[in-house]
Amino acid sequence: MAPTVTHFQTVERALRTGAPHELLGTLRDALIQLFEATRVDLLVADYSSTVLQPVTDLPHTARPLAVQTSPEGRAFISQEPYGKYASQDGTIDLHLPVTVRGDRLGILTVRLPEHRCTPQAVEEMTGLAELLGHEILVAERDTDLYLQARRRQRLTLAAEMQWQLLPARSCARQEYAIGGQLEPAYDIHGDNFDWSTTADTLTLTVTNGMGEGIHASLLTNLAVNALRNARRAGIGIADQAALADQAIYAQYQGAQYVSTLLLFFEIATGRVQVVDAGSPQLWRQRDRSVERVAFEAQHPLGMFDETLYEAQEFQALPGDRLIFVSDGVYGAVSGAGEAYEERALARAIQAVSFLPAAAVPRAILEELRAYREADPDDDALVVCLDWFGRSPAHSQ
Repeated sequence: MAPTVTHFQTVERALRTGAPHELLGTLRDALIQLFEATRVDLLVADYSSTVLQPVTDLPHTARPLAVQTSPEGRAFISQEPYGKYASQDGTIDLHLPVTVRGDRLGILTVRLPEHRCTPQAVEEMTGLAELLGHEILVAERDTDLYLQARRRQRLTLAAEMQWQLLPARSCARQEYAIGGQLEPAYDIHGDNFDWSTTADTLTLTVTNGMGEGIHASLLTNLAVNALRNARRAGIGIADQAALADQAIYAQYQGAQYVSTLLLFFEIATGRVQVVDAGSPQLWRQRDRSVERVAFEAQHPLGMFDETLYEAQEFQALPGDRLIFVSDGVYGAVSGAGEAYEERALARAIQAVSFLPAAAVPRAILEELRAYREADPDDDALVVCLDWFGRSPAHSQ
């Protein structure tokens, strides 16, 4: 018999009341009982989003799976359930996205008899996979299990601080979708991004802190939290920049500063206010055209005392793709000495136009890796924002 709403609620209650480190075991027991599952595995995307790491007991020695070449990776990229025959005994491995509001955490794989793999069952288990994602985010307050499982190698302390500072790696709602990626993922220093949404607005910041190692990470942490503190006070982005500027200058007296691009979107209209305080760049793909959107450059945060900032405006249209890149991307040079932004960046943006926003940053960074033919000597950040706009019906 297919699970009913009551069954779903029973599983939800079991996950919410169970131990944080036992979520997979709790869900496995439920899937065995409700769907005759014979195997249930959870895989989470690593920090570079190139492999899916099995969640097991420490020290997490199970073999990771490549995102680009595995059935599990196919479901992760497409964000659609994908089934494949597991063996000649009539069982199917069903790969289900574990995603929370557009943030792609990983894949839940369920092996079950073919006769149990009905459309209704797939729909039910897809809902349970999403539920598991929500519970993982809550459980991470109390256990390191899922964060540790993401690690293909050890993070540097600076990278630990930077990844913990992020809101997520992607998010989505009816009016927009965002994806971001930092490289080198396990040794990132000063680059970061942040966002926050209300019913009618979206605030997005892209940050490039100067320096290396823990010094860059501490500087960026101060900048991001100063901007958040000002944003949560309900003031505009120009004043957010000014208050963050004061906080950084008070700490470093101009010896260290942070390049930041701040954007404030009115969701109903697509009107965008921008403060360009440094080096991050915005590129726009509209229809088949890709171009850099330049703004009046203002001083980076913390360079001078009591800097005043002014917001500029531009219009986002439904269908626009906005790509934000740090200087580690557009300033990277090829073996021949040509900067990436001169010709290759626009081509890379065009080449990944078919991908969803969450997958674009990783794809562009892969293109960048092949272009420069050497290990990076600077952080590289890419954020992609697909703007869909608000339909008139939704605005009523």
